[in-house]
Amino acid sequence: MAKKILIVDDSAAIRQSISFILNQEGYETFEATDGMEALTRLETIEKLDLILTDVNMPNLDGISFIKRARELPKFKFTPIIVLTTESQGSKMNEGKEAGATGWIVKPFNADKLLGIVRKVAE
Repeated sequence: MAKKILIVDDSAAIRQSISFILNQEGYETFEATDGMEALTRLETIEKLDLILTDVNMPNLDGISFIKRARELPKFKFTPIIVLTTESQGSKMNEGKEAGATGWIVKPFNADKLLGIVRKVAE
């Protein structure tokens, strides 16, 4: 059974690029354009193996989205990886405090993404 991954990013190009990479490897992907849409998607998805989220997004940013997702019992322990251009330690700490499992700084390559996805979603 394919592992299910939610990709949350306000950039359509980033979402499509990540979906393409993951779909090629047999993962099933879902997309959301911001934290609010992602929360709505979580209501309709029974189980996810991983959530990949950007930090800087309109409506609901990634850190706030992670906090809200962690309040939902079925996603309390789902791995959440933050994808961001932010490499500041303070942002990383904020992400960890919110419940992020890990961090990937953009730009990243397909091998790095797949290595991390395999590590946390398998």
